[in-house]
Amino acid sequence: MYKYSTLSKMRLKISSFLALGLFAFCGVSNAQSLPEVPLTDSWLQEIKSKAPSQLTYPTSEKRKVLVFSLHTGFKHWVIPHTEAMIRILSEKSGGFEMTYTYDISALNKKNLKQYDAVVMNNNCSVGDHRDMFWDVLKNEAGLDSAAAMKKAHKMEKDFIKYVKKGGGIMSLHGGIVMQNKSMAFSEMMGGSFEYHPKQQDIDVELVDANHPLVAAFNGKGFTHKDEPYVFNNAYTKKNFKPLLYFEAAKIEGLRNPNGDAIRYVSWIKNHGKGRVFYSSPSHNAQSFTPELLQFFLDGLQYAVGDVDCDASPMGK
Repeated sequence: MYKYSTLSKMRLKISSFLALGLFAFCGVSNAQSLPEVPLTDSWLQEIKSKAPSQLTYPTSEKRKVLVFSLHTGFKHWVIPHTEAMIRILSEKSGGFEMTYTYDISALNKKNLKQYDAVVMNNNCSVGDHRDMFWDVLKNEAGLDSAAAMKKAHKMEKDFIKYVKKGGGIMSLHGGIVMQNKSMAFSEMMGGSFEYHPKQQDIDVELVDANHPLVAAFNGKGFTHKDEPYVFNNAYTKKNFKPLLYFEAAKIEGLRNPNGDAIRYVSWIKNHGKGRVFYSSPSHNAQSFTPELLQFFLDGLQYAVGDVDCDASPMGK
């Protein structure tokens, strides 16, 4: 069974405490939420049995991937499950050399150069800045506030440059919240998190059933219980190629139900020479179906550069 280091456990406890203040902000209600599933050996075996046994896009090169799972704000209980799921996908398919970290220094310019892609695992930030680099660096010994902010801005800039120069990102669910008030980061990601109504059954549909990155769903949409994420900033430009969507009219609790009738929840996009894959599904480990696992594996292959497919932005 997968185990965390002592330092990782301490970080999880601290960030869980901080997350309590964000509970109301995120619009979560336990009454509507699925129960947390323990990360047990039996759960891991279940995911392993559902995971695809080979890559959809064969390659002779093992891609190096950094899985980043730190959160400073709201703690999604699925974080360790998502990390374990990625581990199973990589080991069973045999296509990746993975590194797992909760250490934000792993996103420094020099270290990033060795990786083909970064998996952003529910990296919610906290506070007025909604800037994870700042959240961590403001407490770094020897840095005053001005120096910490300067370093935070540089690390964000270097991360964006890493993608522009050819790196990849696979961002899952709350990963998009990492730098949530940065327009430059939003431009790279395709949008920023605004809010979500309560968890509810969501009918997820395919934008284009013929697109290779949704082949896992065999031409059909799916229904699962999740937080229906609503996005802002760069999302309004629709500078991405959408993959999955839900119909606004079917969602309870939208603040602006008369806005766009279609709300996209997964997409791909180019950013410079790099690639971004984003999926809002799924907040809950119960949603890790064989189809969704295949979708994630294919999305990871897109992020590392193994998939040549249409990523043209749809525009407004």
